[in-house]
Amino acid sequence: MTEKIGRAERTRRTRARMLDAARALFVERGYAGTSVEAVAAAAGVATPTIYFTFGSKRVLLKEVLDVSVAGDDSAVPTMERPWFAEALAEPDPAAQLRLQVRAARRILERAAAVLEVVRAAAPADDEVAALWRVNQEQRLTVQRRLAAALAGKTRLRHDVDTAADILFAVLGPELFGVLTTTRGWSSARWEDWAVDSLAVQLLTSREERDDAPGR
Repeated sequence: MTEKIGRAERTRRTRARMLDAARALFVERGYAGTSVEAVAAAAGVATPTIYFTFGSKRVLLKEVLDVSVAGDDSAVPTMERPWFAEALAEPDPAAQLRLQVRAARRILERAAAVLEVVRAAAPADDEVAALWRVNQEQRLTVQRRLAAALAGKTRLRHDVDTAADILFAVLGPELFGVLTTTRGWSSARWEDWAVDSLAVQLLTSREERDDAPGR
């Protein structure tokens, strides 16, 4: 039993080392500029080990993205993560916004650079383009569920679909990258800006709610 545990732990560590090496190379060189051979050399494993573990460079990129977004290698979907449940359960809509923006910040700190690799490679590679589309669809699904939760707590300035679109744009990796990388903002400054911007765009004031038809 002890030997099996030791073997499983060594396998897990080797897999993590390969993913770390792949992430660093993808971010530095881009998807097309990163070879499986280079990842293997950086991880200190044989090239066939990469193929045996992941099957292809595209699957390796997907695994790097999944781990970067999740922050771990657990197969737990975003909408089953504790932060998501906490945001849904928060009764105050402004506090919900803060919770979901903070969660987005943590995800983007880990994953924005990898998402940019995927986005940049998509036009030249059909499989990576499919990966990018799936990621966008998943992010929009998450934001639509959070927008619906907000709408259940207060009257929004927009319908749920439009609110989800706004959340998708403001909390997306593109704008995060422009502000934190191109313009040099700290991620904490981005978080405060995103919370303030979304509150203005989505949440109505008490006066507006009091003046609503039927009140």
